[in-house]
This record gives sequence, C-alpha cells and structure tokens, in this order.
Amino acid sequence: MNNSEEYIIMQNNTSQVNDVNVKYDANRDFTTLEAWKKARLVKLFFYNEVIPKLPSDKKFNLNIQIRKASISGTANISEGYGRYHYQEGIQFYRISRGSIYELKDHLISCYDFNFINKDIFEKGIALIEEAKITLNGYIKYVNSQKEFNNK
Repeated sequence: MNNSEEYIIMQNNTSQVNDVNVKYDANRDFTTLEAWKKARLVKLFFYNEVIPKLPSDKKFNLNIQIRKASISGTANISEGYGRYHYQEGIQFYRISRGSIYELKDHLISCYDFNFINKDIFEKGIALIEEAKITLNGYIKYVNSQKEFNNK
C-alpha cells in the first residue's frame, strides 16, 4: 500500500480523530450542551408557534429574519463547540447570544403588531430568558476554563 492509498483510507475513516490531546467521546458533542438544548427549544418555538401566525405579507420580511436568527442560535453554539481554542468558541457563543436577543426583539414586534397573543408572547419570553441565562453561564464556564488552562 502506498502513501496515497493509505491517506485515502485514513480520510474515509470518520471515526478517527487526529486532534492533539483530544480524546473523542461519541456520546458527548454539542447536542449534550444545555445551552444548545435551550436554544433549540427557542428555535422550535418560533418555527411551530410564531411563524405560522405571521400574515402572508410578512413572509419575506419578519419571517425570514426570524428563521435566520433561530437557526443561528443553535448553529453558532455547535460551530463554537467544534473550535479547538477556547476564545474561538466563545466568539461563536456570543454570536448565538446576539441571535437570541434578536429573537426577543422579533417576538416583541410580533406581539406589538398583534400577530401573536399574550400567552404565546409570555411563553416565548420565558424560553428566551432561560436560553440566555444558560448560554451566559456556559460562556462564563468556558472563559474560566480558558483562564485555568492558560495559567
């Protein structure tokens, strides 16, 4: 077997991880993070309870903004989790936090324009606040790990 054949075999073996000092645990990834789980609940709330209530003329305005921010909330946590350095991860977690704040503003707009009722509004605010608190806690934890490992 020559080097190019060996490389192709290694490249196709997706269970192999070659990061320095990283032991792969298939049972632990971004989906195990409480912050990601809470952001996912927010995303699903908007997709299932808010977007269907928007008038059709808002389809290409508020609807699109909500979809992008909802996806960004979970996607940036997952991308940050996949980064090797703490600071890189923290940058993505902060972008996710910004998306969650953006969703709060969109929810307020939907309520102000009478697209959603008070019950949906209050449920959304509660989910968003829980996601923000959990994500802020995770950012604080990652920061502490960065400082501890840089000593």
